Formats: sequence, C-alpha cells, structure tokens
Amino acid sequence: MASSSGATKVGHGLAKALGIKLNYREPFGKGDITRGESIFSVSTADTYVEDEPTTADWLREVTPTPQTFLRYLYDLFPFVHWITRYNARWLFGDVIAGITVGAVVVPQGMAYAALAELKPQFGLYSSFMGVLLYWFFATSKDITIGPVAVASTITGNVVAMVAKSDPDLPGHVVASALALVAGCIICFIGLIRCGWIVDFIPLTAISAFMTGSALNIAAGQVPTLMGISSLFNTRAATYQVVINTLKNLKHSTLDAAMGLTALFLLYAIRSTLNFGARRMPNRRKVFFFLSTLRVVFVILLYTLVSWLVNRHHRKKPLFKILSTVPRGFQDAAVPVINTRILKAVASQLPVTVIVLLIEHIAIAKSFGRVNNYTIDPSQEMVAIGFTNIFGPFLGAYPSTGSFSRTAINSKAGVRTPFGGFITALVVLLAIYALPAVFFYVPNATLSAVIIHAVGDLITSPNTVYQFWRVSPLEVIIFFAGVIVTVFSSIEDGIYTTICVSVAVLLFRVVKAKGRFLGKVKIHSVIGDGLMDDGEKHNSPQGQQFGDAHDPDTSARNIFLPIRHNDGSNPQIDIDSPHPGVFIYRFSEGLNYPNANHYLDYMVATVFKQTRRTNQNSYGKLGDRPWNDAGPRRGKLAEDQSDRPTLKAIILDFSSVNNVDITVVQHLIDVRNQLDRYSSPEKVDWHFACINNRWTKRALASAGFGYPTPADDVPIHHRWKPVFSVAEIGGNTSAAAAAEYRENEKEIQRQQTRDVEQAARAKSMVHEDEIGGDATSSSSDVVTRQLSTSKAYTKETAKHAVVQGLNRPLFHIDLTSALQSAIANVAGRSEMEVKGVGTEAT
Repeated sequence: MASSSGATKVGHGLAKALGIKLNYREPFGKGDITRGESIFSVSTADTYVEDEPTTADWLREVTPTPQTFLRYLYDLFPFVHWITRYNARWLFGDVIAGITVGAVVVPQGMAYAALAELKPQFGLYSSFMGVLLYWFFATSKDITIGPVAVASTITGNVVAMVAKSDPDLPGHVVASALALVAGCIICFIGLIRCGWIVDFIPLTAISAFMTGSALNIAAGQVPTLMGISSLFNTRAATYQVVINTLKNLKHSTLDAAMGLTALFLLYAIRSTLNFGARRMPNRRKVFFFLSTLRVVFVILLYTLVSWLVNRHHRKKPLFKILSTVPRGFQDAAVPVINTRILKAVASQLPVTVIVLLIEHIAIAKSFGRVNNYTIDPSQEMVAIGFTNIFGPFLGAYPSTGSFSRTAINSKAGVRTPFGGFITALVVLLAIYALPAVFFYVPNATLSAVIIHAVGDLITSPNTVYQFWRVSPLEVIIFFAGVIVTVFSSIEDGIYTTICVSVAVLLFRVVKAKGRFLGKVKIHSVIGDGLMDDGEKHNSPQGQQFGDAHDPDTSARNIFLPIRHNDGSNPQIDIDSPHPGVFIYRFSEGLNYPNANHYLDYMVATVFKQTRRTNQNSYGKLGDRPWNDAGPRRGKLAEDQSDRPTLKAIILDFSSVNNVDITVVQHLIDVRNQLDRYSSPEKVDWHFACINNRWTKRALASAGFGYPTPADDVPIHHRWKPVFSVAEIGGNTSAAAAAEYRENEKEIQRQQTRDVEQAARAKSMVHEDEIGGDATSSSSDVVTRQLSTSKAYTKETAKHAVVQGLNRPLFHIDLTSALQSAIANVAGRSEMEVKGVGTEAT
C-alpha cells in the first residue's frame, strides 16, 4: 500500500510538472461520491458508482494466458476433436464419398493442368496433395482441395508471362514456387488468426469474379474444343478470344467432333438423370451417383473411341491426345526459390492469394450453412497454406477448394474430413495404375469437361434479380466486375470489384446520415384472426388492447424519425420531444471519417429550428461575425420569436460501439459552439444506449455524462436527476410467488382438517375445546409462518439503479433520457421564475 501511494504521488507530481490535467472537468467537486442521496434523490435505490475501465483491465483482456495458448494449439489440429470418436458408419460414408470424388478429380485434374500451361501429371500431383493434407487442419467436412479452373488459369497466366521474359525457367518450377510463396502468405495470415480479412470481400465481388472467370475460361477452351487453339492466343482478353474464334471456325479440325459431342453428351446425361430424379424421388440417390460419374463415363467412352481411331497412329494421331503421362511422382523435388523466380512471380502474388482465399472461404461458408456447422476462416487459411507449402515438394501447383467437387462430396454423404484421405488413395492409384490409359484421352474432350464444369459458376439471372431487389447499387458493381473481366483480365476484374466495394463502404460510412427522432404513443393490438373465439373482445371491432398494467403491452412511447425516412406510416403525426430538446440518432456508427458530417447536419438543423437565447447578443452591427452578418441594410431581421431556445441534446448511441479522439474533439467543439449559441444558459447533453465502457470513459474524460456546472449556482440546486432502477428481488419474484401458492394450499388443507376434527368431537365439549385449541394453534403456526416470511411482507420491493450515479447523463434508453431532459428544463424554468419574483419583491 505504501509503495502504491508513493507511486501515485510521484505520478501526480510528474503530471503537474508536465502541465497534465488529471481531472479535466470535475463533475461534482473534489469529493468522491459514496451515496447518491448526497447529490441525487432516489428513494429505495441502492447506490451504484460505475468504475471506469483502466489500461490494466484492457491488458488483462487481450493478454493471452497459458490456457489460451493451449487452446490455440488444440484448435490448430481440429482432427483431434473428432478422430477418437470415429466409427464404422462414418467410415462407410467417407469411403463412398471419397471414391466418388476421386473418380471426378482425376479427369478434372488433368484437364485443369492444361489451363495452368502444365503437363497432365501436375494436375494429378496437385489433386493428391490437396486431399491428403487438408483433413488434418480442416474445419469443413465437405471441402475438397485440389486444382480448380480459376486458380489454374491464374497459374497459367503466370507461367506464360515468365516463359516470355525468362524462357529458361521451366513452367512447373515457376508454378511450384508460386504455390509455395502463396501458401506461406496464407498460412501466416491463418496462424495469426486474421481470417476476418476475407469479410472485406462482399458477395457481389465474389459472384462477379466467378461469373467473369467462368466466361473467360469457357471462351478460352472453345478453340481447343474446335481444334484451332494454335491459330491465335487463347489467353488474350475474353472478347478478343471470342472474335478470333468466330473468325477461325472455318479451320476447325476433327477435334471438334470429339469435343462438341462430348459436351453435348455431358449436358444430356445430366438433364436426363435430373429428370429421372424428379419423376422417381425414391431413387434420387441412385440418379445422383450416376450423374456424378458422367464425367468418368464420358472420358472413358471417348478414350475408347480415341484408342480405336489412333492405335495405329500413335506418332501422328488424327486429333490431339494427351500422349505419355509418366507413372508415379517423377517430378518430386525441393521447390526452387530464389531472387530470379521471386521477381518473376511477385506481380501475380496478390491476385493468386485473393483467388485461393475467395474460392475456398466462400465455398466453405456456404456448405457450412447448408449442413449446419460453422467453419473457422483462420483455420481454413492454415489448411490452404500447408497444402500449398508441402504440395510443391511433389510437383503440385496452387490449389484451393473446388465448388463442383465439394458439392459432389456433400451430396455423396461424406461424414468427416477423413473422406479426403480416401480420395487421395484413389488419385494415388490413378497415378501408378492408369498412365497407359491416359495416353489416348482426347484434349478436346478434356476441354468439354472444363466448359461443363465452369458453366455452373455463372451467376443465374434470377440470382442477379434478387441482388437487384436487395441492393441495386451492388448489382452495378457486379456487372462492372464482369465487364472488366471480359474486356481486360481476371486479375483486373477482381481488383475492380474489391476496390469499388471498399469505396462504396467508405462512402456509406463517411456520408452516413443521422436522424432526428420524435415521440409517438403506440398500443399493442391483437386482431380477430389471431384470437380464439373464447377470448373476450374489448373493442367493437374485435380488437384487444394490452393490459393497462403490463408495461410490455400497454400504451407506451416510442421514437421514430420525424421525416418518416425509415418507412413508417407518414399519416402518423410524430410529436417533437419537447420545445428546445432534440433527439439525434447515429445510423452507422460514429468514427473519425463521419463525425464531422454527422455533427454538421445536427448543428445546422438545430440552428434552423431554434433561436438564440439572448437576441441582443450583438449590440452593434460590427459585433456580428462575418458568417452571421444579419439582414441587409433597410430590411428587418427575420422574426424568430415563435421558435424555442435550445435546451438539451439527446444522442442515441445504440449503433455506436467505440469513439476515437477525433470524435470526442468534434463533440467538444460542438458543445462549445452550442453553449455560445444558447448563452447565458448551458445546453444539457444526454447520451442514451451506450454499449461500451470505454465509450463512457472517453465521453466522461471530455466532460460529458454529468451536468455542466454553473458559475453562480450550485449544481444540486439546479439539477433534477432521473435514474432508471430495476427490482433485484422482493415479493414479485417468481420463487416468492411459487412459495405463496404452496402455503395457500397448506392453509386450505389445515382448515379442512379443522372442520373434520370439530365434527368428530361434537359430543364431547371438553375434548372439543381441547381440539379447538389444538387446531387453532396449528392454524396459527402456518399463519405466523406466512406473516413472518420475507416473501409476503408488504414492504416495497428492493430496487437498484441500472447505471452509475456518477454519470447521471448516461441513460439506459431514450425514454429515461427524455424524462431527465424535460425534468431539468422544467426545473430550470421554475428557478428563473423564482429568481424574477425575488428580484421584484
């Protein structure tokens, strides 16, 4: 204690030397508040003084504890949460789903490798490592990680760009380095638990990105589908690829037959099986699995056709085929990372990271909501990061969550993330057992598989219409992103949608509009359609008003925007709270970007609807400020006698969580401005619905939260506090009511026994008297217990103030704030009248 006192003295001495005012504005003098009755008169209410939060409190909240660190390590490997309860039923579901996804990912992986400008085996390597590692770190049971169309396209753009600037760098080395660096960045973001950054990318930006990318990829695969990809650059802007494709259709080769028919067959099988599922709902599961395997069926069918056609033309096939696919992991090696490669891929790292995050997190959240579980974005980033860090050691390129395969995995009935391990076994089998079969796979058929897959990524017109119903402005952003992607590139489309969305968010924050509120009395009404026939109707129309004694259903006051810009019925007349009293609500938080806009509007409205307290504050023309020069010469000043003077400002902080230094300084400036406007009176500032202790501390440090002391009048003579109190027990509690009912039953039972005993003893007077005394004594015991029970005494229920007595201008709601403001305006008027009367006598 002595050391603490000494440290306090040293601190106060240092503050005095530096000119720091520890008590900027003493609210009630230097004495501490120990009882509210010394300044505030609140009967039956216990004193409560709210302590301000301290820096030590904040440090205790944010400083990790050993338990926090252990929990962090435990959450870093989510599989330990459920692996000990793994069972046979879970295994059966995982095996079915894993095999199904494995059958799909093998042809898709080889097809997407072509988008990445790599050989087919690199798509298989990426497919294997993605599903093998993800389940260790997964918080989603449905996601399958591997090569996807958009990420493969971005990788292909990087590989093609580096091939032009540095032809000596092999493409797979560049792709592996890109995966490793991007994986390290994403893993770091996840390890520091900053997964919330993906929330800055809105749904419209994701939809625009997916739609534009799907159009870009589909247009780029049509030339391969038609066998004319060698005639022009298929990685140019989408509109250029479409134009060049139309120009060169006349040069189509036999590949078009393999591609167009395969594409038609894929859609035909899906449509037929979907129709069958609708006609025979009891066999929906069978139709689903058949539809899932349509890609495998088409690949095998056209591989057979290719073998029949090209078995005698292995060196010069009649149409383009994959040719040799090496068996096993022939390209496994330590990834090469040096300055040369980093310079080559640095410009594409941001878009690569964004693409990997957007696809994966969006898909994971979507399927989590569908299947009733919650994912951890930070942990999902760790999963993506480790997959892309270790994948390149086997030759993998950037991988992320796949929408189509995740949908298949979910519908196939996967039970846990371990289903990915089963998929890895299927891919491993394909890598070692099926390379000879892959030799004859037609390139045009793989292009058909890609076009068929990305077609599901295009946002449907109905979805766009629903976007329009919700927010027309965001639909404009959506189309802007799609158009930029089509006429420029996927990267530019991503940057456009994200930047415009952030700009719109900042504009909404900066230009947020506050609203002035008025008072309306409302009733709760129950119409005939919602009532039983046996209930009584209290009105001729069959409508019943709430119980007048129930504050939740009886007539009560609410506060609505005076201009009805919240959609409330404009026929309702909204009353002004009180002459000279204004209620102002912040709509979207209160921070340094929007504080000036909020408060400028508030001050301008106050000036328009009130007049100066002292009309003769400018004795001469030269005393007026330049921005309030008054009427022109020869003209009378505007008559403002019908306007009230400014008395109080009530700020609704229900949408405000934190305030910063800029906000507090703006409030101080406005307070001083309005005090000069209302001089010699002071404007009372009331705050309602403050939800944060640090916000209260910030406002109190600037002198808000308690009355402004006058120079000539003691504060307790001019201030009438109004506090909100709540019951903390007493005879209205539920427990007391239950005890009361039980004791009433006991009294009735005792009285019944008294009557029976009196009847039996009717012939014996002496015994009757004795029995009467006994029964009376028994009844008296129960009655005495009831009378002495604290639950049934007629004492007033005990109350306590809801908020601290030391901050009387911080109110629990708008009603108490308005009551306090009106009470003190009325009290001030009474003091002025008494002062005038005293002077007259």
